[in-house]
Amino acid sequence: MIARMKVLLPLVSITLGVCLSPHCRAASGIPAFYGDPPDAQHPWAVHDPNRPQPTVVTPGTFSSQAEAGRPPSDAIVLFDGSDLSKWESAKEGGGSAKWVVSEGLLEVAPSTGDIRTKEEFGDCQLHIEWAEPPNVSGSSQGRGNSGIFLMGLVEIQVLDSYHNVTYADGHAASVYGVNPPMANPLRPPGEFQVYDIIFRRPVYKDGQPLDPGYVTVFVNGVVAQDHTALEGATGHMRRTHPAPFPEKGPLKLQDHGNPVRFRNIWYRPLPPNAIEGGSDGPLTTEAAAAKRKEIAADIRGDANQLKNASNPVPEMLRLLESLEYDKEPATVEQVNQMATRYVDSLKELPGDKIGAKKDEANHVNGAFQYVTRFQVFPADWGPRVELEKIVKAQRWDKK
Repeated sequence: MIARMKVLLPLVSITLGVCLSPHCRAASGIPAFYGDPPDAQHPWAVHDPNRPQPTVVTPGTFSSQAEAGRPPSDAIVLFDGSDLSKWESAKEGGGSAKWVVSEGLLEVAPSTGDIRTKEEFGDCQLHIEWAEPPNVSGSSQGRGNSGIFLMGLVEIQVLDSYHNVTYADGHAASVYGVNPPMANPLRPPGEFQVYDIIFRRPVYKDGQPLDPGYVTVFVNGVVAQDHTALEGATGHMRRTHPAPFPEKGPLKLQDHGNPVRFRNIWYRPLPPNAIEGGSDGPLTTEAAAAKRKEIAADIRGDANQLKNASNPVPEMLRLLESLEYDKEPATVEQVNQMATRYVDSLKELPGDKIGAKKDEANHVNGAFQYVTRFQVFPADWGPRVELEKIVKAQRWDKK
């Protein structure tokens, strides 16, 4: 691996450093023709310089018992302690939410009913903090009961489970009635508990399940649900049954008659998973092929920006790179012609001139070796065979 990097890393100066197109996704400093190429399930090469860079997010701050933390920079804040402008009654017909906002906290007003967000969303990272009344009252499900309903359908239980026995699938952080939490890391009543939830909704096509959906829950930094498969919408005293979900739904908070308090509620939308068109992770053969065609088209667009009659090498190598993703016939022929002309131009150079082409020729030779190794072109591809002869004849392959 190290030796290979030493040979191929200089390709950056030819293939990537000259990519000036605003559509060029090649990452500066990362070589092309490096890691294993795309395959039937993976549209990206390993260490692919064309792969989009992660979105830069400024992290938030952790909460203390006295003060809520700051959300990350890309979070969509649902409650910041000021008002209920983003919430409404969950009763039929909606209407204003009747819960109480005081001193930066949102408190259940018993008997006023559930509330929900006006905004609807699907797959997400959800952060929410809640606290039970400091004066303990009741037992089992009658002690500090509320609930967080993802898309209004899947309940993550809120309950004072601190030294409180109840049915296992009804404890705090349970997927209510479905799956108990793996641990009970609750703080005493009166202190704030922190839920961090990763939610992926079930995905159906033509009435058939493609993905059951999953939920992961951290409670005060301790994992309580580990990629728990969903089984449809949750309910009380009834078993859930797999069923399609809408694309989006509101976040709902439950009025169960206890004055539970909430603060610092925000979410971050998650990108589509592979089964819904995302390009990360193993894809279906059809989806991977479609994505590779898209990537190849983008790279060909970049190559078009690099046209330069006096130096066609950058364009040639960018086009060659596109063939890793999609062996588009016209591009195969174009690359073959350009590569042949390039090798012929080296052959035509007089002995006192060809030495200046050493670094460039080694770069191109590395690229040619890569595409034949991974069968973009056959092993006996003429330009590769002829260029390798030149490199060896000039002893450019010797250190």
